Amino acid sequence: MHDPRPIAWMNSDLAMFRDAVRRFLADEAVPNDERWQKQRQVDREFYLKAGSMGMLCPSIPEEYGGGGGNFAHEAIVNEELNYIGCSSFAQGVHGTICAHYILAYGNEEQKQRWLPKLCSGEWICAIAMTEPGTGTDLQAVKTRAIRDGDHYVLNGSKIFISNGQLADLIIVVAKTDPSQGAKGISLIVVEADKAPGFTRGRTLEKLGMHGQDTAELFFEDVRVPVANLLGSEGRGFAELMNQLPQERLTIAVGAQACIERAVGLTRDYVKQRKIFGQPMMELQNTRFKLAECETVSRVTRAFVDECVVKHIAGQLTPAEASMAKYWATDQLTRVIDECLQLHGGYGYMMEYAITRMYADTRVQRIYGGANEVMKELIARSL
Repeated sequence: MHDPRPIAWMNSDLAMFRDAVRRFLADEAVPNDERWQKQRQVDREFYLKAGSMGMLCPSIPEEYGGGGGNFAHEAIVNEELNYIGCSSFAQGVHGTICAHYILAYGNEEQKQRWLPKLCSGEWICAIAMTEPGTGTDLQAVKTRAIRDGDHYVLNGSKIFISNGQLADLIIVVAKTDPSQGAKGISLIVVEADKAPGFTRGRTLEKLGMHGQDTAELFFEDVRVPVANLLGSEGRGFAELMNQLPQERLTIAVGAQACIERAVGLTRDYVKQRKIFGQPMMELQNTRFKLAECETVSRVTRAFVDECVVKHIAGQLTPAEASMAKYWATDQLTRVIDECLQLHGGYGYMMEYAITRMYADTRVQRIYGGANEVMKELIARSL
């Protein structure tokens, strides 16, 4: 995959980091991704290798074992994973999202206890928000964590949890005071090896992203030390809202990289595929469709890059993050559909990258907050 041009937030140090990430993924991810998809999860050993080369938590401070970078480093890892079509490795969940909850809301003891293990890959992290009857409306979660002395007693279930089977550390969204609605929500960190009553359900069969383990989680009278409360009791909903813009921008960055890959793959395909005695690229319909897709790619890249620059400077608003997520993922599904159509019957065959992309990326309009909700959040800011 060629580098997109130009990227507003790139510099020479970031270019060196990109090159290192690209070489690592070529050596360690590309040869193994098909196997990961069949076994429905990434090897734990890969997390250790990724941690060793510094791509698990690149924007976590060095004092906690991270790379000491910023969101640009996270964006590079995200882009490079999408350029090779690897949807199995949920680094975005583990490092870009979960580790930053701990960095933002953990006390010093918690950060020293958990972050180095996440940065090294010794532990894998997940965040458990969604429940069987509750998705985007996090105020309606039913999982409870009721105080009992120096422990919380955790009861409930979660679904669609990325890294659910592998996770050693799980940030659980629960109600510590069910009578207070959003103000009764807290973030409770469960260490899986110290949590009798915690069980993992089945690995869920999904339309795409087959190599990323997505599971059901169950908590039955799980006693969690009060010391594992992340942030302040009853402030969990506000803490979630403060972190969601980074999650949504991360999704937008990945979507943009997917758009670029889809256009590049299709351009190469139509140049060599012949129809009516000539390359498909010579047909006006093909040329016009690709022209439209390339224009969408350039325009979306400009907006997403603007948001990345603002986020690095601490100036990105929640509404802008919602715009980036909604726009980039909507355009992604539009572009991939057009690109798949240009592949004809081969676009329906799983051996072709465009087909796997079609299946893998459909969820991007759903997770991180459905795009319909993104529009509502944008509208509230007007």
